[in-house]
Amino acid sequence: MSGHSKWATTKHKKAIIDSRRAKNFAKLIKGIEVAARNGGADISGNPTLFDAIAKAKKSSVPADNIDRAVKRGAGLESGGADWQTIMYEGYGPNGVALLIECLSDNRNRAASEVRVAVTRNGGSMADPGSVSYMFNRKGVVIVNKSGSITEDKILEQVLDAGAEEVNDLGESFEIVSEPSDLVAVRSALQGAGIDYESADTSFLPTVSVPLDAEGATKVFALIDAIEELDDVQNVFGNFDVSDEVMASL
Repeated sequence: MSGHSKWATTKHKKAIIDSRRAKNFAKLIKGIEVAARNGGADISGNPTLFDAIAKAKKSSVPADNIDRAVKRGAGLESGGADWQTIMYEGYGPNGVALLIECLSDNRNRAASEVRVAVTRNGGSMADPGSVSYMFNRKGVVIVNKSGSITEDKILEQVLDAGAEEVNDLGESFEIVSEPSDLVAVRSALQGAGIDYESADTSFLPTVSVPLDAEGATKVFALIDAIEELDDVQNVFGNFDVSDEVMASL
Protein backbone atom coordinates (compact mmCIF):
# COMPACT_ATOMS: atom_id res chain seq x y z
CA MET A 1 0.00 0.00 0.00
CA SER A 2 1.36 3.39 -0.89
CA GLY A 3 -0.81 5.34 1.57
CA HIS A 4 -1.91 8.86 0.74
CA SER A 5 1.46 10.23 -0.27
CA LYS A 6 1.34 11.18 -3.94
CA TRP A 7 5.13 11.57 -3.94
CA ALA A 8 5.62 8.04 -2.57
CA THR A 9 3.35 6.65 -5.29
CA THR A 10 5.11 8.63 -8.03
CA LYS A 11 8.52 7.62 -6.70
CA HIS A 12 7.44 3.96 -6.55
CA LYS A 13 6.13 4.06 -10.14
CA LYS A 14 9.33 5.76 -11.34
CA ALA A 15 11.43 3.06 -9.63
CA ILE A 16 9.45 0.33 -11.41
CA ILE A 17 9.77 2.08 -14.79
CA ASP A 18 13.52 2.68 -14.27
CA SER A 19 14.01 -0.95 -13.21
CA ARG A 20 12.14 -2.26 -16.26
CA ARG A 21 14.04 0.11 -18.53
CA ALA A 22 17.36 -1.12 -17.13
CA LYS A 23 16.26 -4.75 -17.64
CA ASN A 24 15.13 -3.95 -21.18
CA PHE A 25 18.50 -2.26 -21.91
CA ALA A 26 20.33 -5.35 -20.63
CA LYS A 27 18.23 -7.66 -22.85
CA LEU A 28 18.77 -5.49 -25.92
CA ILE A 29 22.54 -5.34 -25.27
CA LYS A 30 22.61 -9.14 -24.87
CA GLY A 31 20.82 -9.51 -28.22
CA ILE A 32 23.42 -7.28 -29.90
CA GLU A 33 26.31 -9.29 -28.41
CA VAL A 34 24.87 -12.58 -29.66
CA ALA A 35 24.13 -11.19 -33.14
CA ALA A 36 27.69 -9.83 -33.42
CA ARG A 37 29.18 -13.11 -32.20
CA ASN A 38 27.13 -15.16 -34.69
CA GLY A 39 27.50 -12.92 -37.74
CA GLY A 40 30.35 -10.48 -37.17
CA ALA A 41 30.51 -6.75 -36.44
CA ASP A 42 29.73 -5.49 -39.97
CA ILE A 43 26.02 -4.60 -40.06
CA SER A 44 25.97 -4.49 -43.87
CA GLY A 45 26.61 -8.23 -43.88
CA ASN A 46 24.78 -9.06 -40.66
CA PRO A 47 21.06 -8.21 -40.88
CA THR A 48 20.31 -9.69 -37.44
CA LEU A 49 22.81 -7.28 -35.90
CA PHE A 50 21.34 -4.41 -37.94
CA ASP A 51 17.87 -5.13 -36.52
CA ALA A 52 19.17 -5.62 -32.97
CA ILE A 53 20.95 -2.25 -33.08
CA ALA A 54 17.91 -0.51 -34.62
CA LYS A 55 15.71 -1.89 -31.83
CA ALA A 56 18.16 -0.73 -29.16
CA LYS A 57 18.34 2.77 -30.67
CA LYS A 58 14.54 3.04 -30.67
CA SER A 59 14.61 2.18 -26.96
CA SER A 60 17.19 4.96 -26.37
CA VAL A 61 20.07 2.66 -25.45
CA PRO A 62 23.18 4.92 -25.46
CA ALA A 63 25.33 4.64 -28.61
CA ASP A 64 28.45 3.91 -26.52
CA ASN A 65 26.76 0.88 -24.90
CA ILE A 66 25.71 -0.40 -28.32
CA ASP A 67 29.22 0.04 -29.74
CA ARG A 68 30.84 -1.80 -26.83
CA ALA A 69 28.31 -4.65 -27.09
CA VAL A 70 29.14 -5.11 -30.79
CA LYS A 71 32.87 -5.19 -30.00
CA ARG A 72 32.42 -7.67 -27.11
CA GLY A 73 30.26 -9.95 -29.24
CA ALA A 74 32.67 -9.88 -32.18
CA GLY A 75 35.66 -10.55 -29.89
CA LEU A 76 37.19 -7.12 -30.51
CA GLU A 77 36.95 -6.26 -26.81
CA SER A 78 37.14 -8.48 -23.73
CA GLY A 79 34.25 -9.14 -21.39
CA GLY A 80 31.76 -10.91 -23.66
CA ALA A 81 29.86 -13.79 -22.05
CA ASP A 82 29.12 -17.11 -23.71
CA TRP A 83 25.38 -16.56 -24.12
CA GLN A 84 23.43 -19.70 -25.02
CA THR A 85 19.89 -19.70 -26.40
CA ILE A 86 17.64 -21.98 -24.34
CA MET A 87 13.92 -22.58 -24.91
CA TYR A 88 11.60 -23.68 -22.12
CA GLU A 89 8.01 -24.80 -22.59
CA GLY A 90 5.15 -24.51 -20.17
CA TYR A 91 1.47 -23.89 -19.51
CA GLY A 92 -0.17 -20.91 -17.88
CA PRO A 93 -3.67 -20.49 -16.41
CA ASN A 94 -6.58 -21.56 -18.67
CA GLY A 95 -4.28 -23.96 -20.55
CA VAL A 96 -2.35 -21.18 -22.29
CA ALA A 97 0.79 -22.56 -23.96
CA LEU A 98 4.04 -20.68 -23.32
CA LEU A 99 7.43 -20.66 -25.04
CA ILE A 100 10.12 -19.02 -22.91
CA GLU A 101 13.27 -17.94 -24.75
CA CYS A 102 16.37 -17.38 -22.62
CA LEU A 103 19.86 -16.10 -23.34
CA SER A 104 21.99 -17.31 -20.47
CA ASP A 105 25.58 -18.12 -19.54
CA ASN A 106 24.34 -20.54 -16.85
CA ARG A 107 21.79 -23.19 -17.86
CA ASN A 108 21.21 -24.44 -14.32
CA ARG A 109 20.41 -20.97 -13.01
CA ALA A 110 18.10 -20.19 -15.93
CA ALA A 111 16.20 -23.48 -15.57
CA SER A 112 15.79 -23.06 -11.82
CA GLU A 113 14.62 -19.43 -11.97
CA VAL A 114 12.18 -20.04 -14.83
CA ARG A 115 10.68 -23.05 -13.03
CA VAL A 116 10.18 -21.08 -9.81
CA ALA A 117 8.60 -18.09 -11.60
CA VAL A 118 6.24 -20.32 -13.57
CA THR A 119 5.11 -22.60 -10.74
CA ARG A 120 4.68 -19.76 -8.21
CA ASN A 121 2.41 -17.86 -10.57
CA GLY A 122 -0.14 -20.48 -11.53
CA GLY A 123 1.74 -22.19 -14.34
CA SER A 124 3.53 -25.49 -14.90
CA MET A 125 6.56 -26.57 -16.90
CA ALA A 126 6.12 -28.88 -19.89
CA ASP A 127 8.34 -31.43 -21.61
CA PRO A 128 10.32 -30.29 -24.69
CA GLY A 129 8.17 -30.52 -27.80
CA SER A 130 4.83 -30.70 -25.99
CA VAL A 131 4.11 -26.99 -26.56
CA SER A 132 6.41 -25.86 -29.38
CA TYR A 133 4.39 -27.69 -32.06
CA MET A 134 1.60 -25.14 -31.45
CA PHE A 135 3.82 -22.30 -32.74
CA ASN A 136 5.41 -21.42 -36.07
CA ARG A 137 8.65 -19.47 -36.31
CA LYS A 138 7.99 -16.36 -38.41
CA GLY A 139 9.53 -13.04 -39.36
CA VAL A 140 7.52 -10.19 -37.82
CA VAL A 141 7.82 -6.49 -38.64
CA ILE A 142 5.80 -3.97 -36.62
CA VAL A 143 4.87 -0.62 -38.21
CA ASN A 144 3.26 2.02 -36.02
CA LYS A 145 0.17 3.65 -37.49
CA SER A 146 0.46 7.21 -38.71
CA GLY A 147 -1.67 9.45 -40.91
CA SER A 148 -0.45 8.39 -44.34
CA ILE A 149 0.27 4.72 -43.67
CA THR A 150 -2.57 2.35 -44.55
CA GLU A 151 -2.80 -1.42 -44.73
CA ASP A 152 -3.08 -1.21 -48.54
CA LYS A 153 0.03 0.95 -48.79
CA ILE A 154 2.03 -1.54 -46.72
CA LEU A 155 0.71 -4.54 -48.69
CA GLU A 156 1.69 -2.82 -51.92
CA GLN A 157 5.31 -2.60 -50.74
CA VAL A 158 5.81 -5.94 -49.00
CA LEU A 159 3.88 -8.59 -50.96
CA ASP A 160 6.58 -9.01 -53.61
CA ALA A 161 9.21 -9.17 -50.83
CA GLY A 162 7.65 -12.33 -49.40
CA ALA A 163 5.16 -11.04 -46.84
CA GLU A 164 2.40 -13.55 -46.09
CA GLU A 165 -0.07 -11.29 -44.32
CA VAL A 166 -0.56 -7.86 -42.77
CA ASN A 167 -2.61 -7.70 -39.55
CA ASP A 168 -4.18 -4.62 -37.98
CA LEU A 169 -3.22 -4.65 -34.27
CA GLY A 170 -5.04 -1.43 -33.41
CA GLU A 171 -2.16 1.01 -32.90
CA SER A 172 0.17 -0.74 -35.33
CA PHE A 173 0.38 -3.14 -38.28
CA GLU A 174 2.02 -6.56 -38.03
CA ILE A 175 3.67 -7.91 -41.18
CA VAL A 176 4.26 -11.67 -41.10
CA SER A 177 6.68 -13.56 -43.34
CA GLU A 178 8.94 -16.58 -43.34
CA PRO A 179 12.08 -15.84 -41.27
CA SER A 180 14.18 -16.04 -44.44
CA ASP A 181 12.12 -13.19 -46.00
CA LEU A 182 12.37 -10.86 -42.99
CA VAL A 183 15.27 -8.82 -44.38
CA ALA A 184 13.58 -8.42 -47.79
CA VAL A 185 10.34 -7.24 -46.16
CA ARG A 186 12.15 -4.80 -43.90
CA SER A 187 14.22 -3.51 -46.84
CA ALA A 188 11.07 -3.02 -48.95
CA LEU A 189 9.60 -0.81 -46.22
CA GLN A 190 12.84 1.16 -45.93
CA GLY A 191 12.94 1.64 -49.71
CA ALA A 192 9.39 3.04 -49.60
CA GLY A 193 10.29 5.42 -46.76
CA ILE A 194 8.02 3.62 -44.27
CA ASP A 195 9.46 3.67 -40.76
CA TYR A 196 9.10 0.45 -38.76
CA GLU A 197 9.17 -0.11 -35.03
CA SER A 198 10.85 -3.52 -34.94
CA ALA A 199 11.88 -6.46 -37.12
CA ASP A 200 12.38 -9.81 -35.37
CA THR A 201 11.92 -13.52 -35.73
CA SER A 202 9.08 -14.54 -33.46
CA PHE A 203 6.93 -17.54 -32.58
CA LEU A 204 3.29 -17.13 -33.61
CA PRO A 205 0.60 -19.52 -32.34
CA THR A 206 -1.32 -21.74 -34.77
CA VAL A 207 -4.30 -21.93 -32.37
CA SER A 208 -5.23 -19.31 -29.76
CA VAL A 209 -6.97 -19.59 -26.39
CA PRO A 210 -9.52 -16.78 -25.77
CA LEU A 211 -9.25 -15.27 -22.28
CA ASP A 212 -11.80 -13.44 -20.14
CA ALA A 213 -10.75 -10.65 -17.76
CA GLU A 214 -9.92 -13.02 -14.89
CA GLY A 215 -7.89 -15.37 -17.10
CA ALA A 216 -6.07 -12.47 -18.77
CA THR A 217 -5.13 -10.97 -15.40
CA LYS A 218 -3.61 -14.28 -14.27
CA VAL A 219 -1.75 -14.89 -17.54
CA PHE A 220 -0.35 -11.33 -17.64
CA ALA A 221 0.84 -11.64 -14.02
CA LEU A 222 2.61 -14.91 -14.90
CA ILE A 223 4.28 -13.40 -17.98
CA ASP A 224 5.37 -10.32 -15.99
CA ALA A 225 7.01 -12.59 -13.39
CA ILE A 226 8.84 -14.56 -16.11
CA GLU A 227 9.98 -11.43 -17.97
CA GLU A 228 11.44 -10.03 -14.73
CA LEU A 229 14.14 -12.72 -14.90
CA ASP A 230 17.51 -11.55 -16.20
CA ASP A 231 18.02 -14.64 -18.39
CA VAL A 232 14.65 -14.33 -20.17
CA GLN A 233 14.64 -12.58 -23.56
CA ASN A 234 11.11 -13.28 -24.80
CA VAL A 235 7.89 -14.99 -23.76
CA PHE A 236 5.49 -16.22 -26.45
CA GLY A 237 1.94 -17.33 -25.62
CA ASN A 238 -1.06 -18.62 -27.56
CA PHE A 239 -3.67 -16.49 -25.77
CA ASP A 240 -6.12 -14.07 -27.36
CA VAL A 241 -7.53 -11.12 -25.42
CA SER A 242 -10.33 -9.12 -27.05
CA ASP A 243 -10.37 -5.32 -27.14
CA GLU A 244 -13.34 -5.35 -24.76
CA VAL A 245 -11.50 -7.44 -22.17
CA MET A 246 -8.35 -5.29 -22.53
CA ALA A 247 -10.44 -2.15 -21.98
CA SER A 248 -11.93 -3.65 -18.81
CA LEU A 249 -8.42 -4.34 -17.49
